[in-house]
Amino acid sequence: MILITAKISEKHHRHLIQTFPNETFIFCDDISKAVSDLPQAEIIVTFGEDLTNDYIEMASQLKWIMVLSAGVDKLPHEAIKKQNILVTNVRGIHKIPMAEYVIAMLLQVYRQAKTLITNQMKTTWDRSIKMQEISGRTMVILGTGAIGQEVARLAKAFHMKTIGISRSGKRVDFFDETYRTSELNQQLPYADFVISVLPSTPDTKYLLTDESFRLLPNHAVFLNMGRGDLVKSDVLLQAVRNKEIAHAILDVFEEEPLPEHHPFWKEENITITPHLSGISPQYVPRALDIFKDNLKKYRSKDQPLLNEVDVTRGY
Repeated sequence: MILITAKISEKHHRHLIQTFPNETFIFCDDISKAVSDLPQAEIIVTFGEDLTNDYIEMASQLKWIMVLSAGVDKLPHEAIKKQNILVTNVRGIHKIPMAEYVIAMLLQVYRQAKTLITNQMKTTWDRSIKMQEISGRTMVILGTGAIGQEVARLAKAFHMKTIGISRSGKRVDFFDETYRTSELNQQLPYADFVISVLPSTPDTKYLLTDESFRLLPNHAVFLNMGRGDLVKSDVLLQAVRNKEIAHAILDVFEEEPLPEHHPFWKEENITITPHLSGISPQYVPRALDIFKDNLKKYRSKDQPLLNEVDVTRGY
């Protein structure tokens, strides 16, 4: 039996039932209402934030968790490891909207979009606003997987130099240079833009420190759309206030939603978006395409499945 706790439309329900007529699907977008079904569930399809240690223990027949997101940091990793449950995710489907987000946000800063919109609302005609070009700059991208590669590919359209940072430092497409995470500090002084798409893992938590921001040129723009625990909020706030960087663009935060009283809201040189860089009308269809392909492989015992996750590492 396949228990789907991810909230998806009736259209997608019908499509899955028609595509896999021999499967038994239970659709419930609140797992607390599916407690009686958990002991029979062989597969759970989830967005990854509703599973707990207790629910995993109840699911005694569970063999596979399909997470319809890239992040798996909310999963109860120890319980999953204990029961030797396979985990897969939809890593890579965010690459198009998230890469477009990067370019849009960098242009927003360099082409003074917020000021222009404010002036329009005030009916102010001001041609003295300082405009800049993102073309020809150097972009350091933390994370060289599918999303990082798509960001680098679009950056190449703006004739940027692209430097990739990853755990292995191996060469990948669309990067002029790649380095290990341990070599990050040597590359930061060259960065006009620093883009993070890193997941939350023990290795990435608070990877960026006050030293990192001191190493950056003071005209640099930092954009984080990976996970909010890459840098402590107070460290980033001081970097902006001390003009160690010119601007921060934040789509993810240590605490979400970002509290109304948080000082980030009032900083002129911080742009805040509510964790939406990966949102697209194509999100669920792309995610379910991966699930459908993996379900066929799973039933035919064709291993490995696409996007298997090492729960020990968190990605």
